[in-house]
Amino acid sequence: MNKLAERLKEASVMWRIEKFADADSYREGKSYEVSEFEGNVMLNEGINELWTILCSAGGTKYDNTNAYLGVGTGTTSAAAGDTGLETAGVYVGMYSGFPTYGTSQKATWKASFGAAVANQAWNEFCVSNVDSNGGELLNHKISSQGSKTSGQTWELELSITLS
Repeated sequence: MNKLAERLKEASVMWRIEKFADADSYREGKSYEVSEFEGNVMLNEGINELWTILCSAGGTKYDNTNAYLGVGTGTTSAAAGDTGLETAGVYVGMYSGFPTYGTSQKATWKASFGAAVANQAWNEFCVSNVDSNGGELLNHKISSQGSKTSGQTWELELSITLS
């Protein structure tokens, strides 16, 4: 395995979920809980896509136009050979201005899951370059983070730092 691939697989990864009870608290920026958790598995297909983007004119970037954060209900441990979330998952596109990148060897993706979106258990997470399991998932993380209910808005953020 080359050094970049080793670093990608061992990257420092931080996930953050900010939970808002309703539309008013979301507008006011008053969350009822913030959950932060580390780690993930960089997926072979995502690493291969990064190499394609880096070394050619091809590939689909994990940029504001193409990047989606995904959440699912699956609980099976993540593995490098995964090609999608265990469940069908719900994918949401980036906030304007995300992902951020180019400083501190870090990229950060952020998306908002509104009142009627992904009302389910939040057990698995990823970033994809397509809004479904049909894309090239960069990573996969399993971590039970509670269940989002109708009316709530949850913001999901992923930061990956290479050093």
